[in-house]
Formats: sequence, C-alpha cells, structure tokens
Amino acid sequence: MRLTRRQALAAAATSGLGAVGLYELVDRVTSSPAVERPGGRLFPEQHVLDGVAVVQDNGVEVVVPPLHHSVVTGRVATDDLSAARRDLEERLVDLEQRYAPTPAGLGVTVAWGLPYFRRYVSRQADIHLPVDRRASKSKKHAVRALTKAIRFPSDPPETLLEQNDVAVLLRSDLREHIEDAERTLFRGARILQVTSIRRGFVGSDFRSGPSLAKRMAQAARLDGADLIPDDAELFLGFTSTQQAALGPRRIANFETLGYVDLGPRDYFRNGTHMHLSHVFEDLASWYQTFDFQERVDTVFQPGLKAKRGTVTASQGPAKAASAAEVLGDFRRDGRIGHSSSIQPTSRLERDVVAEDGTVYKRGTAVPQRADFNTLDNPFAWSATPRRDAVQDVPAAGIHFVVFNPTSDDFHRNRLAMDGVLPDGTRLPFSGGDRNQGFNAVLRTSHRQNFLVPPRRYRSFPLAEL
Repeated sequence: MRLTRRQALAAAATSGLGAVGLYELVDRVTSSPAVERPGGRLFPEQHVLDGVAVVQDNGVEVVVPPLHHSVVTGRVATDDLSAARRDLEERLVDLEQRYAPTPAGLGVTVAWGLPYFRRYVSRQADIHLPVDRRASKSKKHAVRALTKAIRFPSDPPETLLEQNDVAVLLRSDLREHIEDAERTLFRGARILQVTSIRRGFVGSDFRSGPSLAKRMAQAARLDGADLIPDDAELFLGFTSTQQAALGPRRIANFETLGYVDLGPRDYFRNGTHMHLSHVFEDLASWYQTFDFQERVDTVFQPGLKAKRGTVTASQGPAKAASAAEVLGDFRRDGRIGHSSSIQPTSRLERDVVAEDGTVYKRGTAVPQRADFNTLDNPFAWSATPRRDAVQDVPAAGIHFVVFNPTSDDFHRNRLAMDGVLPDGTRLPFSGGDRNQGFNAVLRTSHRQNFLVPPRRYRSFPLAEL
C-alpha cells in the first residue's frame, strides 16, 4: 500500500493528542500483530518493561521491542506543585490499573529536564540531584548526573538544544493504549502544557516479505524505501536490539556501577538518565552510494565479514572492541565502525561487582536503548512549529531514546561515535566524512537530557520536600 502525496500530506499534518495520522498504517501493514506476553511486574525502575520477548535471527538473540512508541514533551503550567503532584500521580496510577507494564499493555516513563529542577525545586535539587563521581574526578569539580545537552562534532550548527520540563515515553504493541495514555495524562490537564508529540514504530519478525520499516517507508513514498531489506528492523537495515548489545535490567540505574553519588537520602535510587534526540536519516544516500560491505563496515566494524543480505550480526561481550582496536582500524582503513567505535565507552572494561552483588562481566553493554523509527519531520506536532522547523512532508528519521547512568556517560558514547577515544584522542575526521560511522547519513535536529526518577518519585520529583 502506498499513500498518494495528498494522503501523505494530510496524514502528516494531522496534529494533537490522539491524532496519529500516518501511524494508523502500522497496524495495517505489520505482519507481527500484538500478542499477550508473560509478565506484569511493576519494577522500582520506571524505564524497565516486563514481559519483553526475545527471538533469534542469524543465531543471535534479539529483543522484540514494543511496536508503537510516543514521546510527549511539556512544560509545567502551574506553581502549585503539591496539587500538581497528586494530580499527575493519580493519572499515572489510573493507567497502571488498566494496563500491565508490558509491551502488550503499556510502558510509561516520566523524565524531568534541568529547567524543571532549576525553576521549581532548585534548593532541593542542590542537595539531592546525584553527582557523577567519574566526571567530577576527570573535570576536577562537581558534575551532576544530569547536565545540559551539548552539540557533538558531527552535529550541524542548527541542532536545537531543547529546554523542556518533562518528557513522557509511552510504549505498547497496541496503538490504542498509547492514544489513551496521551489523553489521560495531558488532555484536560492544567498542570502540564504539551510542547511536542513524537511518534513512531519499530519491529520485524525476520520472516520473508517486506518488514514494517520497509512497508511504512514505501507507503510514505520515501526516497530509497524500495532498497530497504525485506527483514529490516529499522530504516537503515540492520538490527539494533541484539540482547547482548543492550544493558541488563538494572545496569543503567544510578546506583548500580558506582558512577554516581546518590546524596544524603538516596532519593533517586532506582532512577537513571535519559537522552532524547531526533535524527534525520538519508536513506537514498545510504542505499545508493554505500554498497553492502561498506554498510557492514560502517555499522559494525571495518572488514567484518557478513553474508550478503545479513541484517543481524553478533555483538556479544567477547566481540567488544577496545580503544586500541578502533585506533588500529582507523590507521589501517582510515575509517571506524559505529558499533566498534562506541564499545570502548559503552561496554565494561573489566568485570564489575555491582552494589547488590551482581557480577557484570567485561564487555557487558551499559546503555539501554529505546529508540524507534519515525516519519515525523521532525515531530508529529509542535507548539512552536516554526522554531522546530516542522514540515508536512514525511521524512525518514529516528527518535533516539537511550538510558545511561549519567549525562556524561552518554556524552562519552556519543563522542566516541565521532571518533573521540576514551583518553581524549580525536581521530581526524571532517564533517560528513563517510568513514566516520553513520554520521555521513545522519543529521540531528533536536537534543535534550533528562533525569528519570524511580517510580515512587516520578510525579514532580523533590516537590514534596
């Protein structure tokens, strides 16, 4: 099914809560209908879903993420934080009573930005916001676990560093659950003013026939859509949710790896850090100017051998690249791979015994990704469309969501993607260099960092103090 240009424009222009436009197509074109999955536990961590399935492709275990995703950002619209806290918590509890915290139900993650902490609870934040021990030591001054977003060497100058008070991530196999959650949390609420709505999807059953990513790209008439592999999980073709490449359940928590000083009351124990950005993807350049081997070199590691048509490659702990190997690849081939370049910062350098006694082996991944493809350009809806450069025509992109122990931990990973090694060595890449991983076909439009409190303090954290 392909939309006419008029249909695509009409769908993309549909705005507001509960109006999903193009994304109604997901349920019509997907070959992976939602199914009940086991689980239903509410963990202390907001960012953890229960009942997530794992399948195999090419002999690799792959996590099956929820089909539908939405992020709603907002700003606080009241000074009565006590009443607002009760109101939001009641709405969140209402959703929990109706939906299990699983892909077949609904995952809700409420994250708060620096503007909220500085404007509304600054005195409490000075005491209780976690401190990043590692960043403080390297920079020789106190650095919080939540810091402002920064532009990276490969970001264009127009990348917007956002100032939202809050971001709510919603995930479900069922679009109706996400629509209901958007209405429950925001429609009629006078405590939060919506600033943007960002929607998308992710999924592949790795069987014959065009995948969801390919069929959605074709329906939206994206340039390069017909070249997407039939079993691609995402627009760029390769599988990003290999289980070994995603951090275990508690590893991204503030307290787990010892990166963070939780402060005098351990207020944010079981919390984490979330980065949110929107990135445009140039599908035509990716598939028309990069041959299959160069795409493998770019996504994984220069010289990696993979059978033509492979979309899932093993990224287990034993295969994690060191900084010396990344430097060696660059000196030999003049290029770096996306996965290998970030592994020196995103994987554990040695075995780590966590606070709770769990042993995380060398090579274990730390970040927990929750990114999803989108046709937003760059958002499905914006309160400031001119500033956000919102366009009606659908565009290939990704809403990148990732949980790390701190802002600095994310920044280290993202800098590594630009060829900045853990010791600060900068590999000499020019802007848009196709030898620099994905960066030649990616363009980031928006960025912001958030703090995800534990479930018990998710509603206006620190306000009760």
